[in-house]
Amino acid sequence: MAKRTFTCGLDAAISVMGGKWKGLILFSLGDGPLRFGELRRAVPGISERMLTLQLREMETSGLLHREVFHQVPPKVEYSLTEFGHSLNTALAPLGAWGEEHLDRIQSLP
Repeated sequence: MAKRTFTCGLDAAISVMGGKWKGLILFSLGDGPLRFGELRRAVPGISERMLTLQLREMETSGLLHREVFHQVPPKVEYSLTEFGHSLNTALAPLGAWGEEHLDRIQSLP
């Protein structure tokens, strides 16, 4: 597989967290580990299939850790890695900007 070349840091960041759902998943995991069902409730509108796909991609890119507890019934928890926490920290100002301008953004056509 060829190594990807990025035009700038923003290009690199968007490639890791691109899409609508990853930022919301990162935000949801910011306060600590969650199980799949908890994440699904924390991210309104995401389908089970999409959540599964996004979690796999995020695990592959090193943003989150998936821990399987061998018990009955099986238990799996997802948590942010140090890499994931650093991206969450970088996204916080963008979230604050969105909150500050929410009314204006919602009124856009």
